[in-house]
Amino acid sequence: MHPLRPRARSASVDGAIAGFTLVELLVVLGIVGTLVGMLLPAVQGAREAARRGACGNNLRQLGLAIANQEAATGSVPTWRQELSLAEYPSPANPFYGIHSYARSPLGPLGRLLPYLEEATLASLFDNRRALVDPVNLSPPFPGGLASPASRTPVPLFVCPATPSGIPADYGRYLMAYGLPDGVSYPLPRADYAPLRGIDATLAVCVGLPSVPTSNSLFGAEDVATARRVRFRDVTDGLSKTLCFIEEAGRQQRWFKGRRVPANAAGGEWLTAAFYGDFTLARLTRGLSGATDLDPKQPGCAVINIANDDNPYAFHAGGAMTVRADGAVGLLADSTDNRVYVALVSRDGGESDAGE
Repeated sequence: MHPLRPRARSASVDGAIAGFTLVELLVVLGIVGTLVGMLLPAVQGAREAARRGACGNNLRQLGLAIANQEAATGSVPTWRQELSLAEYPSPANPFYGIHSYARSPLGPLGRLLPYLEEATLASLFDNRRALVDPVNLSPPFPGGLASPASRTPVPLFVCPATPSGIPADYGRYLMAYGLPDGVSYPLPRADYAPLRGIDATLAVCVGLPSVPTSNSLFGAEDVATARRVRFRDVTDGLSKTLCFIEEAGRQQRWFKGRRVPANAAGGEWLTAAFYGDFTLARLTRGLSGATDLDPKQPGCAVINIANDDNPYAFHAGGAMTVRADGAVGLLADSTDNRVYVALVSRDGGESDAGE
C-alpha cells in the first residue's frame, strides 16, 4: 500500500461513526423510560419500608424504656399529674395560679429521657416542676433559668416518614405567661403520643356510655392524685395494651394526607408538639373524615383521618404503634374500632379478637 494513500475504513467503524438514527434513539429512550417507570415504585417502596422500619425501631426503644422505667420505679407515669401548692417545691412558680398547666410536671415522654440514654438532657429539667416554670424555661423567656441546651432535639422522638421542616413553636402559647408578642420559642417536637383513653365520640361507636375513659396505660382518673399504673395492674395483658401511638405532623394539622386549611374549624395549627408537654397525650376521637374544614366532625373512623387526637402517620395503610410488652406493629387504617378501643384499655376485659 502506498504510504500516502488513506486506508479504507471497515464497515464496523463506519457503523459506529454513523451512530443512532432518530428512530433508534426514540426507541432507546422509550425503553429507558419504561424501565425507570417500573423501578420507581420499587425504589419508593424500599424507601418507605426503610422509613417505617426506622419508625418502628424508635417505638421499640420507647417500649423498652417504659419497661426499664417500670422495673426501676415500680410504675409508669400517668399522662398528667397536677401538683398541689403544698407539693410544689420552693421557690414557688409565679404562674401557679394563672392556669392549671403551670401545676403539672413533664409528661411521660419527657420522663423517659433517663431511660433512653438521655440522662444529660433529662438533668436540665426539674421534674418536680411544671414546664411552665422559669426554672424549666430558658431565654428568650423573661426570667428563664434553664439552659438553652434543654431545647435540644431528640431524633428518637421523630418518625423519618414525617415531612421535614414542621415547626414546634410555643411562642404564642407562652405569651400568656409573659413572653413578648412575636417572639419565637421553638421546642423539639415529637411524633409519638402516650395514650390517655378514648373520647365520648368513640365510646358511643362501640356501645360504651357517652363519656371519655382514662383506663389506658397512662390514664389517670384523678390528675390530683394521679395513681400510677404498675404492669401487674394491666389485667388485659401487656401484649394486648397499646403504649405509644404515632400522632405525627404536629404542630401542623393534617387531614387524610394533606394540610388542614387556615379557615378550618380550629385553624391550621396545634399547640401540643414538644415531647415534654403532657398535653401530647390525647383522648382518641371517633371521626367522620368528611371534610378538612371540620377535622373533628364526629363519626366512627379512627386511624389516619386527622392528627388532632388520633393515630396518624405518613405511612401507607396505617400508623405504627408499640404495646406494653414492647411489640411493634402497623395498626391498619381498616382496624375495627372495637379492636382499637380494646387495645387502648388496660383493664376493660375486652376481647381484641379479629385484630
